[in-house]
Amino acid sequence: MPSYAQLSELLDPATTVLLTVECQQGVVGPDSALPELAEEARSSGALVRVARLVAAAHETGIQVIHAIAERRPDGRGANRNARLFRAAERLPVQQLSGTSAVRVAAPIEVADEDFVVRRLHGLSPIQGTDVDALLRNLGCRTLIVTGVSANVAIPNAVFDAVNRGYTVVVPGDAIAGVPSDYTPAMIRNTLALVATVATTDEVLACLGAKFRRA
Repeated sequence: MPSYAQLSELLDPATTVLLTVECQQGVVGPDSALPELAEEARSSGALVRVARLVAAAHETGIQVIHAIAERRPDGRGANRNARLFRAAERLPVQQLSGTSAVRVAAPIEVADEDFVVRRLHGLSPIQGTDVDALLRNLGCRTLIVTGVSANVAIPNAVFDAVNRGYTVVVPGDAIAGVPSDYTPAMIRNTLALVATVATTDEVLACLGAKFRRA
């Protein structure tokens, strides 16, 4: 784990952005298309921790971006080049544009100043979306990555951000994947090699200290 000084230096509110990944009702909500993942995100406390981080970001002036995965009812433009995509087409709950499934899930609160970036294709919330351009225009240097899943979208987001020159902070207890023991293995063996891994409480402590000094 990084020292308080190291983490605090990275988390300058003026150059930090918080990204929530696929924290939408159709993924982590009660009527999820992926009930095992939704249960893990909730029972592990990851979803609540994401909400805490979002609330702290709103309080401290850190920009929040919510990355949502969705598809058109006719499926046009969606990937079909992997088993994951083909399986998603058969799920009883579809992440259809304009439906409740693609709304940000409780207890996360979306503020007026937040960005909600929607994608119709691919595995990454950054590649092929507006996220990178928004980060650059916002002067982002450090990206906090939270959400689901540790299996696919989270590592994609981390790698894409690092490849584009951003420093990434991953609150390891604010991401989730399946099975439950996969997430710590992914963090330890992969994400920790390219990102600064901390806990939600450590991130919140640094944000709170900076806010009090402002």
